[in-house]
Amino acid sequence: MGNPNLIDPNLWVDLYADKLYSFALKKVFSEDLAKDLVQETFLSALQAIANFKHESSELTWLTAILKNKIMDSFRKKKLPLGKVNNDDFFEENGHWKTKPLAIGVEDENYLENKELQKILKNCINKLPELWITVFSLKYIEDNDTALICKSLGITKSNYWIIIHRSKLSLRACLEKKWI
Repeated sequence: MGNPNLIDPNLWVDLYADKLYSFALKKVFSEDLAKDLVQETFLSALQAIANFKHESSELTWLTAILKNKIMDSFRKKKLPLGKVNNDDFFEENGHWKTKPLAIGVEDENYLENKELQKILKNCINKLPELWITVFSLKYIEDNDTALICKSLGITKSNYWIIIHRSKLSLRACLEKKWI
């Protein structure tokens, strides 16, 4: 390998593309966007190669750049709230119209169930772009509410509306597709 301080960008694709792509795909739920973000990461890294201080591994450095690219893509996709009619789910008194259906899962490792994962991914992809972004940042990235609001330029009340509506939509989709 030679000197560990020498970076060879010609090896990045072979060494890191698959790992970076997998990371991005888990965050953005879009194969095309994940590919684009990895390409942008490599371009940015190439432009900033002189700034790499070798305080971390190349993969860690590239992953940090990718995380910033993902956040930038979330900011760019900020769209108006989609519309969900709460009358579809709630009575006038605020109670659910129908009791939530039990999701028939016999397997203890239901989160590892490939069919459920596929259905959940499809349900998430049906959400409006902003909702996917907020949902992903909260429940997949496990980011703090204040950070999400600041990053996306939304208010806390707007954030909670998006989270609430996302959960309602996902629940309805899962009840329809999974059961």
